Amino acid sequence: MAALKDIKRRIKSVNNTQKTTSAMKLVSTVKLKRSQEVATQSRAYSQKLNEMLSTIARQIETYRIGGIESRYFAPQDEKIEKVEKIDLIFVTADKGLCGGFNYRTIKTISQKLEECRENKIKVRMRGIGKKGVEYFKFNRVELYDETIGLSSAPNFEKAKEHIAKSVGDYMKGLTDRVILIYNGFRNMISQEMREILLLPIDINRVEPIEERSIIEFEPKGDETILNTLVERYVEFNLYYALIDSLAAEHSARMQAMENATKNAKELARTLTLQYNKARQEAITTELSEIVSGAEAMK
Repeated sequence: MAALKDIKRRIKSVNNTQKTTSAMKLVSTVKLKRSQEVATQSRAYSQKLNEMLSTIARQIETYRIGGIESRYFAPQDEKIEKVEKIDLIFVTADKGLCGGFNYRTIKTISQKLEECRENKIKVRMRGIGKKGVEYFKFNRVELYDETIGLSSAPNFEKAKEHIAKSVGDYMKGLTDRVILIYNGFRNMISQEMREILLLPIDINRVEPIEERSIIEFEPKGDETILNTLVERYVEFNLYYALIDSLAAEHSARMQAMENATKNAKELARTLTLQYNKARQEAITTELSEIVSGAEAMK
């Protein structure tokens, strides 16, 4: 009987776990839909920002002698600047229970660190997200900057404050590149790792405007306009990465909870069969003992 009580207790525990994972899946589904809506709206703004930046940059590149002189932009000639130090900004989740979401991000970051070591490039790590920050701290990897709470609740002003440090150091010549790595949303059932070179900007990689531009600006103010757009471009890229990463996190958690629910259901079924079998054996044993006792009394 002790074995039967133990199995029954396990069945109850598994059923409670199944209810929890099922509820978490529903919550993640709702949050994913909200994140997708925000991402769709942000993507439209991002496309227009890219178009304006590309248009103005190409006009300056075409009509000004010497082209664009801003440090924000990568050289368009044959010259290749030597990279000695980079700022690596990464985004992970603040919470777990989302399958291999954080593991894939951390693995990609670790591979990038190894690649930079081989090329003798110094890396300054700037982390966003509790899981990534804790992992690298535990492994004694120096973090130049860390932010917790931003990846679970993206905020443009906080993202702007975070990226401003990297942009400032880049413009002072303290770093040669600013790179962003995060796990982005692909569709409802999959995510993909993304590595974005934020600075310097290659205008050939910025999405150009397809129709004829109607943007006009004063020649003396073109650099001011361009620099302002670049700052907003970099700030919004980080903000959008946070939104995209959050949608991917909810997608991964929804999948993980669905798999956990299925596994719990299968385990409960197996335990129920085991319980019924043990119960039948116990009843058979009791009946045998009763029959044997009755026969002995004759």
